[in-house]
Amino acid sequence: MALFADRRDAGRRLAAALTPWRGTDAVVLGIARGGVVVAAVVAHELGLALDAVVVRKLGAAGHEEFAVGAIADGVRIVTPGAVRWAGMTPDDVARVETAEREELMRRTDAYGSRSADLTGRTAIVVDDGVATGASALAACQAVRTRNPAQVVLAVPVAPDRWEAPADAVDEYVCPHREPDFWAVGQYYDDFSQTTDTEVKALLRGDLAAGR
Repeated sequence: MALFADRRDAGRRLAAALTPWRGTDAVVLGIARGGVVVAAVVAHELGLALDAVVVRKLGAAGHEEFAVGAIADGVRIVTPGAVRWAGMTPDDVARVETAEREELMRRTDAYGSRSADLTGRTAIVVDDGVATGASALAACQAVRTRNPAQVVLAVPVAPDRWEAPADAVDEYVCPHREPDFWAVGQYYDDFSQTTDTEVKALLRGDLAAGR
């Protein structure tokens, strides 16, 4: 049996670690797509507003689940060590980025993200977990451009050796920091892919959508 039954279970447990923000004017921003399921539960449990932030991972050639970087609105992160490990050239990275930028724009339009006014508010960026951290940091940097008072990165599980850089995140909340971490999905009994339809339903307030 894994640590979490599904993303909704993870959201309930993450919400318990975020009670200082209950009933405040903070905004919960789920990293689309799977992170929106977790974020929707957190927002519901704490009585907070919900929005999405769209990020696209730049996957390694032949190992697409391994991120060599990530992109978000106005943000580009590339990890040189990961690029070298993957044996990718700058042209390889550029080709992946071009394709992912198209999908980034499509999802941003589809979800209507960036609708919440973050000026002077706490932005709680939520995902279903951290592996390399590239997607989470891209999301936090994109959110930072919207002038929040502070950026909080909150995830239910992450490698115990990973820490959020202070220049990207004001506070990092992770109730389960695991020593033998190899993939986020290993900690979920159900880690099914979240669909566009589910994300849209969650953002409309349908908490039953998504797994």
